[in-house]
Amino acid sequence: MADLDNKDQAEIDPADMEDVEDVEEEETGEDENSKARQLTVQMMQNPQILAALQERLDGLNGSPSGYIESLPKVVKRRINALKNLQVKCAHIEAKFYEEVHELERKYAALYQPLFDKRSNIVKAAYEPTDEECEWKENDEEELTDEMKEKAKLEEEKKDEEKEDPKGIPDFWLTVFRNVDLLSDMLQDHDEPILKHLQDIKVKFSDPGQPMSFTLEFLFEANDFFTNTVLTKTYKMRSEPDESDPFSFDGPEIMSCAGCTIDWTKGKNVTLKTIKKKQKHKGRGTVRTVTKTVPNDSFFNFFTPPEVPESGELDEDSEAVLAADFEIGHFIRERIVPRAVLYFTGEAIEDDDDDYDEEGEEADDEEGEEEADEENDPDYDPKV
Repeated sequence: MADLDNKDQAEIDPADMEDVEDVEEEETGEDENSKARQLTVQMMQNPQILAALQERLDGLNGSPSGYIESLPKVVKRRINALKNLQVKCAHIEAKFYEEVHELERKYAALYQPLFDKRSNIVKAAYEPTDEECEWKENDEEELTDEMKEKAKLEEEKKDEEKEDPKGIPDFWLTVFRNVDLLSDMLQDHDEPILKHLQDIKVKFSDPGQPMSFTLEFLFEANDFFTNTVLTKTYKMRSEPDESDPFSFDGPEIMSCAGCTIDWTKGKNVTLKTIKKKQKHKGRGTVRTVTKTVPNDSFFNFFTPPEVPESGELDEDSEAVLAADFEIGHFIRERIVPRAVLYFTGEAIEDDDDDYDEEGEEADDEEGEEEADEENDPDYDPKV
């Protein structure tokens, strides 16, 4: 498709159009729809036709028609009035999102007791009652009393054979493993640390303060660092940019700040030690030099690139921050509220089902097209 931008191919060879015309003349009766599809395929496989089509589309999309420039000055004045109204709309929209933030804070306080109870169950600080543990599966077939009793006995037998674990072991580590966005960040040396993660909380900025939210990662005592909480704060802006007010599309994350991790000596997984051999130019002797360099780790999440006052970043830092913002937003919006569904995999299965349906639909369409081509006596696979 790189040929689409080649303007040297923008003109269509008359010979190609003759081929198209020949196909059109043969279209009759019931074969008309099939021939039309075949003609479209031929055209889409011709780079010259594609180039001309792309040039035509480039002329239609995203370019002014010239109509505005041709308008009288008095009409242009009125258009400026409309644009000023649009700016005022953007400022009202910003206030709307500020109130949404306030609403999020209000409901976060209602959710929190449930999340606290979830945390207490995970870390074995609270044992749920039989009533709280009763869950009715939506099975298609109702189990008989005999089958239910048999299943219960088998479960009890399995439990007797196993040790009685406390809480829900590796709850958050399993969540991280199950979510692609987070598992991509995980390294083998991170997993023993994340076994000690007991909860993740979201804290919103106080009323009257600049819009922000903080992710709190709560850890039990461990051998890796002395912190009990690791934090990541995202600062947001919900106001139109004065230099480009029409670009406003809701709150945007402007910067983020991590925290200092107080690593136990020799346990910092964000650094690694490498040894290099250096040869002396004059004497020819060789010495080994030890050097500490950054290491891939999930815990680099807590030391994001700093945004300078100018707001200008190099491409690498911009890419890191963009990915960081996506991860922080995803943890806040999806992981924390639905952690148990990511632990069991049900949230992931729902997403996969959506993709599968689209894939099956596409496969069916391809199958239909292949069948049409095979049944068409004029179909030439080389075209």
